[in-house]
Amino acid sequence: MDITPYQHAIGRTEVSIDTISPVPARGLAGALDLDPDLMFDGAELPPLWLWLYFLPSPRASDTGPDGHARRGKFLPDIPLPRRMWAGSRIEFFAPAKIGGELTKVSTIAKISGKTGRTGDMAFVTVRHAWSRGGASLMEEEQDIVFLPMPDHYAPPAPIPAPEADWQTPVPVDPVLLFRFSALTYNAHRIHYDAAYASDVEKYPGLVVHGPLQAIWLMDEARKRNPDREVRRFSFRGVHPLFSHDRVTVCGRTNEGGLDLCTVNSAGAQCMQASLSWA
Repeated sequence: MDITPYQHAIGRTEVSIDTISPVPARGLAGALDLDPDLMFDGAELPPLWLWLYFLPSPRASDTGPDGHARRGKFLPDIPLPRRMWAGSRIEFFAPAKIGGELTKVSTIAKISGKTGRTGDMAFVTVRHAWSRGGASLMEEEQDIVFLPMPDHYAPPAPIPAPEADWQTPVPVDPVLLFRFSALTYNAHRIHYDAAYASDVEKYPGLVVHGPLQAIWLMDEARKRNPDREVRRFSFRGVHPLFSHDRVTVCGRTNEGGLDLCTVNSAGAQCMQASLSWA
């Protein structure tokens, strides 16, 4: 795909400030069947839970038919109707604490195009940096992919689940997907509107959010290693996961960290991740 007309967006930056209120963290804790009372002012926010904050709030008139904000203000107006969060690479420098005021700087770093099995594709890489008083807390490179709308469901070839040191089932249902969408102000209809998901984007069910899977993987890794700090974490989606699936979180120790993945009912990997300890 020719992405030359959109290259002018590289370097575009947004700066926002937010207070890390305990309310969203308590909401996610409850949704994940954790104790909400652990999310109080002064407590450390679990890694990746910063995704609950600095949420854009586009007006209804600035919202597209898929539920995403219309493009052209920050993200370039790429004329491919489907949009997905494909993966991220994250580095942690210090924990965020509930109750503090933080700054987030988002910058479009790269735009590229290619042709895949579904047709033209465009990738936009956005760099996010969170800080407190000028001190870095977390940095992320997020890959967003734009795709054509399919005329039928054509999933990628499944990648079998690897041998794992541990496997943990996690519950998933439409209620969890709705709550996670609300907590992250993610109005993409594939996560809560079954008719849209099947009729328009041709999925066989409600789609489990990529960042929700990443949080499952991160939280399970930390639960099994409570005395260790995470330095780097990366993830990428390799297969859709649906609310009707039986989901398992799997992990295997490697030199310096963990290889992680979510696995569906058919034994295929859905989200792959890699974690490095500090």
